[in-house]
Amino acid sequence: MSITILPLVLAFFAAAVVTAIGLPFVIKACRYFKLYDQPNERKIHHKPVPRLGGLIFMPAAVIGLAVASWTHDKMGGDGFVFGMSTLAMSIGGLMIYIIGIIDDRIGMKASQKFVVQVVAAFILPLCNLIITDLNGIFGLHQIPLWIGYVLTVMLILTIVNAINLIDGIDGLSSGLCILILLVYTYLLRDTPAIASLDAAIVGSLVVFWCFNVFGKIGRWKIFMGDAGSLFLGYVCAYMGIKSLMYPIASVDCGEEQMLISITLLLIPVLDVMRVTIQRLLTGHGIFVPDKTHIHHILMNAGLSMHASLVSILSLFLLICGINYALWQCHLLMPVIVLVDVAIYTLVCSVLMQLDRSKN
Repeated sequence: MSITILPLVLAFFAAAVVTAIGLPFVIKACRYFKLYDQPNERKIHHKPVPRLGGLIFMPAAVIGLAVASWTHDKMGGDGFVFGMSTLAMSIGGLMIYIIGIIDDRIGMKASQKFVVQVVAAFILPLCNLIITDLNGIFGLHQIPLWIGYVLTVMLILTIVNAINLIDGIDGLSSGLCILILLVYTYLLRDTPAIASLDAAIVGSLVVFWCFNVFGKIGRWKIFMGDAGSLFLGYVCAYMGIKSLMYPIASVDCGEEQMLISITLLLIPVLDVMRVTIQRLLTGHGIFVPDKTHIHHILMNAGLSMHASLVSILSLFLLICGINYALWQCHLLMPVIVLVDVAIYTLVCSVLMQLDRSKN
């Protein structure tokens, strides 16, 4: 096993063990302090469920990263190197994590959370983590720096809220993030510190996913809450943008790397964009929760919660496969993205038509 792979494996298992040990204590603490996700007209569950599962993600990730760093050092590595952008991500991630805990504990207005998200999003471009080349999307390549700042912040906010808002059924947000971060672990494997962080978060998520999907209500079932989904959204945003910055990407930076990030984040981002536009067109506030996300559409069409989960994860894998095939056929990236949007739109349209036919 190479010096690169072993720290990743140990980071994964260390975080998984921490999560497996820690989650039962979190569940018991939620019961003791009565910290439940209460059912209402827009929730899928019908009984109160502990909601602070995401509390374990950051400690597990830190411990997994520490184990990977120690292993890397003992095997003769040069030591993990953390740049300014990684420090910025840590600060921004901590801010997001804290407001998620506060929201899960006592509640926060969506507008208040959004303000903190904006501050956390601005931290990354201030540390030179900025998108300055669109690689042909909309016919654009190099863009002015100030536009890059605005675009980067908007993308971070979109991804953070996309991962948060798609967390509406068991295993969906965590399942998507497992797949997304597994790819980034592979892509960034030549950057051990970043790859080890990804591997640690994946390890924690795999254990949480089992509790969330297979746990019984009243026993071991738990939701991640905003503390988990917002934190995961921020990490995914960081990885998506960081992977575009030379020399982090292990493939050539440019269209290929940008297409990978677009592909990985496409479903949650398209979902939040569609829902936002729909709310604006119908006169509803964009921060007002409803039941119009893709998992709601699937369930309204007659699928069970687990069938909806499998369907969305399958759609994610299908789009990944289609994009790979189209890229191998040398199609331009904007064309591939348009195909993706068409597939997503067609799926949602068919499902909504099925829902209407039932009524």
